[in-house]
Amino acid sequence: MRIGELAQRSGVSQRSLRYYESQGLLACERAPSGQRHYNEGHLERVQLIQSFIAAGVPTRVIAQMTPCMANPSQDAAHRAATALQ
Repeated sequence: MRIGELAQRSGVSQRSLRYYESQGLLACERAPSGQRHYNEGHLERVQLIQSFIAAGVPTRVIAQMTPCMANPSQDAAHRAATALQ
């Protein structure tokens, strides 16, 4: 899906999605033309990011937690918990 569809399905503006990308919270595939392409996993990631933001977690802290979101492990979960503290 392209950025407009992700924005519509997630309820997050395209501007916010670009901001998440610039902060390292969301990575996407790019077409040769430069268009962003997302999948269902990106939709879940955006919903998780939104949950953290709603809970008052700053995006810089969320960025420290993204390795745990991408590749969950006990070590990554420990680092994420430390970042939240």
